[in-house]
This record gives sequence, C-alpha cells and structure tokens, in this order.
Amino acid sequence: MYAVVKTGGTHHRVEVGDVLDIQKLKVDVGDTVEFDEVVMVSGESGVSIGQPVVDGAKVVATVTQQLRGPKLTIFKYKRKKRYRRKTGHRQDLTRIQIDAIEAG
Repeated sequence: MYAVVKTGGTHHRVEVGDVLDIQKLKVDVGDTVEFDEVVMVSGESGVSIGQPVVDGAKVVATVTQQLRGPKLTIFKYKRKKRYRRKTGHRQDLTRIQIDAIEAG
C-alpha cells in the first residue's frame, strides 16, 4: 500500500516504514504528524485518485530529526565587468518516518 502526499509544495510517494526529508515543520522531535492532503491512495481495493484530495484519507508519521540539507553554492559572474558574487544556502529540513496510511 502506498500514498501520494502533498506537503511543503511538493508531492511525495510514501509507504509504511519510509523515512524521508521534507520541508521544515514547526514540531518537536518525537511528535506525531498527520498529513490530510493525500492526493492518491493505492491498496488492495485499487487506486483512489482525489479531486483534488482523497476524502477521509490521511498519513500518520513520526518526526525523527530536525536537520539541515547539503550546502549549495550560488556563484554569479559577469564577464569583462569584474562582477563576482559567491554565496551559499542550506535548507532546513524535517526527517519523518511513515507509521500508517489510512484510506478513507
């Protein structure tokens, strides 16, 4: 059984037991999070596709870690003008583990 969940402006395909990094949520480590925006659910009874979300479906997950992603280097350059700018960015992430998928 798997589901497609919308969180942080992105879609994630999840199964029970999966561990994934999503955009930072304002929750503590060890808390339980419920995702109500389930776009699609697939199980023994077939595939349910929402219009835009599946009614009554939700995904339950546990927050395991708050972390930061890899460092990205942004380099701006204009030739012949002596213009160079080098900056970096690290995205704040939340690592979750999927506990249950409940189809509506």
